[in-house]
Amino acid sequence: MTSLRVVVADDNPVVRAGLTALLSGRADITVVAEAADGREAYEAARAHHPDVILLDVRMPGVDGIAALPYLVKLAPVVMLTYSREPEIVEEALRRGADGYLVHGEFTADQLVAAVRDIEQGRPHFTPTAAGALLAQLRGTQSATANSKPDTSPERSPVGLGSTPTPPISPENLSQVQPTMAQSSSYRSRFQLSAREAEIMDLIASGMNNQHIAATCFISEKTVKNHINRIFAKLHSTSRSEATAKWLGLG
Repeated sequence: MTSLRVVVADDNPVVRAGLTALLSGRADITVVAEAADGREAYEAARAHHPDVILLDVRMPGVDGIAALPYLVKLAPVVMLTYSREPEIVEEALRRGADGYLVHGEFTADQLVAAVRDIEQGRPHFTPTAAGALLAQLRGTQSATANSKPDTSPERSPVGLGSTPTPPISPENLSQVQPTMAQSSSYRSRFQLSAREAEIMDLIASGMNNQHIAATCFISEKTVKNHINRIFAKLHSTSRSEATAKWLGLG
């Protein structure tokens, strides 16, 4: 079996040691280097050619966000951090991160699964990160609805200059577009729970069950159960019909 090569970058030596011990205990994963900041992570990635880089956000010297555009050219990067601010989540995705995991929101097995999946191009988010992204998209939709039509290039929902908001698809995260995020009035109208509304947003974005499960950190069986309840509440028998009603098109 070919071992997945991982670089762990975190300024806390205890966290680095714990992650290294956890991942190295799996037969198919090898931690090839540790780094205490973004510069060390870049040097380690160039030297060891990892399959995945685990990267903290806040580190002295060169932090994770600053190093991210350079690291993603060398290997898929997943943010592994205590930072949960929506602006930081979106900035990390804009700069090319393939996942965002907040400490305390995943088990050891879920972390291992995320490393394996991200190496295969499947994104992973813990609930806070997924929720922050959806909140930003809903905020963008609300602002768009209250403004005049604008023919200028699409801008980032958190004011990141003229840089277009990144596509978020199964291949490059997920294709959650701002126009697909609904206000609380829709959730109230259809009597969806917060989780059901979140999943309906992802259905409307075009995600399949596998990618919804990865984004929400739940099983595909749980996704199917939620979808069955959503379809019942929306009086729909297909994803396209449910999406049309959710977007106010049917």
